[in-house]
Amino acid sequence: MLEELLGLARSVGWGAADILRDYYRSDRDLNIQKQDTDPVTAADMAVNRYILDRLQGELGQENFGYLSEETFKPGTPAYPQPQVWIIDPLDGTRDFIEQTGQYAVHIALVEAGRPIMSVVAWPETEKLYTAIRGSGAFVEDRQGNRQRLDVSDRGSGEGSDQERMAAQRLVVSRSHRDQRFNQLLSRLPQKDQTYVGSVGCKIATIVNQDAEIYLSLTTKSAPKDWDLAAPELILTEAGGQFTHFDLTPMQYNRGDVRQWGGFLASNGHCHEELSRLIEQQLADLDKNPTEESS
Repeated sequence: MLEELLGLARSVGWGAADILRDYYRSDRDLNIQKQDTDPVTAADMAVNRYILDRLQGELGQENFGYLSEETFKPGTPAYPQPQVWIIDPLDGTRDFIEQTGQYAVHIALVEAGRPIMSVVAWPETEKLYTAIRGSGAFVEDRQGNRQRLDVSDRGSGEGSDQERMAAQRLVVSRSHRDQRFNQLLSRLPQKDQTYVGSVGCKIATIVNQDAEIYLSLTTKSAPKDWDLAAPELILTEAGGQFTHFDLTPMQYNRGDVRQWGGFLASNGHCHEELSRLIEQQLADLDKNPTEESS
């Protein structure tokens, strides 16, 4: 059954990527508006309609819930259906507007609060990342070439925790940063940093073995279920880890879609050590809030 659902999600992911690429290359009005603190465009809305029409047209709404960024209303309770689609039609809208090419489509299927199947499309690379829980993660291209994904082994060698962590590379956001987060980054041993938009693109960077670590710390807003559910499964099925800083797993479709606090995504090597270090440094920063960022 999951293989059949993945086949549908793959087709939908490629179709959504085509719509976004068309908007990205055209001179049509994006009709940019604000939704909470983030922009939303005509492209977001067009892809949202396309994904929901495809999924609901094929599957109906009796056995599946549909939690999508563009149709979610605050106060909506958790969906009662056994399985819930969690959808971000355009993750990285700012990057889409600024034409960095680092935007993605997220489609995840969640059961009992955890992702069991996911698709992440990175339109500008013409790559589609897929995963089924327990079956590994894969990347495919337009020609149908498919390759299994594995995270890098950086940080797995000999040496102290500090030395192993220092060997790893960070992928970080351009936006959603404040002084406290910059202070935290300055205290971590990883100094090799790459700036990438979209959570989906960041996780793709890790499973492509171009980085090992991504972390997020809540500022005035928090990432939502649709930002994280699909990328999480791609990473964990490629051998990585994706948890809150206290190592508890993410939970989705809880009613409150906001994921407060912070989370760490990594290749799995030094994940526990880095989580402990992050919590220690955050506790110290909270005791010394006036410290200047470096």
